[in-house]
Parts: sequence; C-alpha cells; structure tokens
Amino acid sequence: MLLSIHDARELIRACMTASGHTPTEADIISDHLIDCELRGLSFGGLPRALSVIERIHAAPTPRKPIEIIKESPVSAALDGGDQVGYLVAHRATEIALEKARTTGIAVVTANQTWYTGMFSYYLEKITAAGFMGFVAGSGGRRVAPHGGTEGRFSTNPIAFGFPSAGTPVIWDIGTAAIMLGEVVLAERMGELLPEGLAFAPDGEPTRDPTAALAGAFAVWGGHKGSGLALVVQLLGMMSGASAAPPKLRDCGFFMLVVDPDLLTDREDYARRVSAFANSLRDTRPLDPAKPVRVPFERSAVEREKRRAGDAIEVADQIYEALKAVAAGV
Repeated sequence: MLLSIHDARELIRACMTASGHTPTEADIISDHLIDCELRGLSFGGLPRALSVIERIHAAPTPRKPIEIIKESPVSAALDGGDQVGYLVAHRATEIALEKARTTGIAVVTANQTWYTGMFSYYLEKITAAGFMGFVAGSGGRRVAPHGGTEGRFSTNPIAFGFPSAGTPVIWDIGTAAIMLGEVVLAERMGELLPEGLAFAPDGEPTRDPTAALAGAFAVWGGHKGSGLALVVQLLGMMSGASAAPPKLRDCGFFMLVVDPDLLTDREDYARRVSAFANSLRDTRPLDPAKPVRVPFERSAVEREKRRAGDAIEVADQIYEALKAVAAGV
C-alpha cells in the first residue's frame, strides 16, 4: 500500500484522536512518526502507531498531565504522567530550549513515560537553535549485558547533536543489537529475526521475535556497548525512573542542552564543526563507490527523496489495522 505523506499523517492523527489524544497531541505524535517513515525507519512509523494504541489500551490507569516536579533556572524534572514519550520529550525539549536561551545551559529529565522515538528528532530542533544537545533514555529489562542472556538494560538510546554552518552533526544510536520496534514489527509480520540478535527465555539464541520479546535482545558493541548501555541506564535513573521498571512503563529521559557561546564564539564554532565534517567526507574511502559519510546524512537524504516522491509504503495489514482504529472499530 502506498500513501501520500498527507494521507499517512491524517491516518495517524485519526488513530491518535480516536485513542483519546487531543488534536494538538495527535499532531505532535504524527509529525514524529511520519519523520521516522521519511527517514527510512519504518518500524518507528505507522507500525509504531499500532504499538502506541495497544499500550494505551493496556495501561492499568488513565494517563495524567505532564507535570514539572522540580525546577531551577537551569533544570527541570518532569513526571510524564504515563504519557507517550513523543509528547513528554517534546515538552522537555521546549523547556530545555527556553532555559538554554536564558542561561546558556539546561538539564531536563522525565520519568513515567514510554516510546520516546528518535532522539535525533529532538536534536534537530536543538541544533537548529544553535545549541549542542545530548539525550539518553533508559527503560525496562530487555537487553542482556555482554556475556549474559537475561535482560538488564533497556534498548537505551543515546544521541548527540552539534550545530553546524551546514547540516547538523547528529549521532543517534541504540545500545541494543536490535531495537524494540524492529522486533515488534517482525512479530506482527510473521518474520524471523537475523541470527545472533536475541535470546529466548531459556537463554538459547533465537530468531523468533515472540521468544525474543519474552527473553532478551543482545547488546550492541560487545563489552564496549554494554558499558555504554550501563551509563545510559544510570543517566535515565537521574530522572527518578526505576532501575528496573516494568516494560513500557517509567522510562527515564535525560537531556542536556548547551549554548556554545558559553565557552566559545557560537558562529565560529558552527563553522569549525562544518569544516571538520567536510574533512570526514573528504577522507579517502576504502571503496571509491562508497564515500565516507557523516552520521545523520543518510536518513536526511532519504527524507528528502521521500518528500519529493510524496509516497510512504505501508504493509496492507498495518494499514487495515490503523483504518479500523481510526473508524472506531
């Protein structure tokens, strides 16, 4: 099934309003999910809308308003009220930018949230304002530490964004060998996972996504990735989130925003970032047909291509399920 960008956005909006979100909230969520689709991360796009809806219906208590529970001129701690992370992180980003514009630096955390999406989405807003940003997020036990087969970390994404005179430099990764959305989508579509990415509940390697969701994912990057996942979990806990929350509950979110002007000349820094990024691109490649790229460039190019083509591909069964939700079936 091929949808125009407008139709895909409207479908997500209809599903979110049918699931209890206001039109403004639905706009925030749909913008993020459509950006995932445009950047080639479809597991975080329209299929993720179904996961959001399922999580809303599975919640034992109604969601509450996002609330600032602790604040200073340079910081804020949010209780997400069990709201989806697209809304919570959006609010955290707004607060961080407002404070950084006043003081030059801001630290904002949030707990009691879930499904925060691509951290690069928020870092694009931060770098567009001329600031450097750092984001980390923790959650429930899904990923085994290096050498283990039981979940202790979440997929624990971590991301950095740097302003540039050209395209911002944004590095955004998960510290799991495979992300939750990819496993959930494989389960929906009846597909197997690649080898070596997950463990069944008994600790044996598995390609079955259902067994992986009940067991654990492998960590990315061996012992180095495992150490990074540990750091991200501890940063997320600074929000007040639990070290081992139930899955898809009480995820931790940590955001740091810094104005380079605190330390150097902001415009000169952006020029130097741009020059350094260009030096990476100019590196002699191993394969002349594959030039060296800077992180974030691939997805940014993919986004422009899809915008120009005005088409988003979605599996028929995902489309039909979303249409049923939008229709209130």
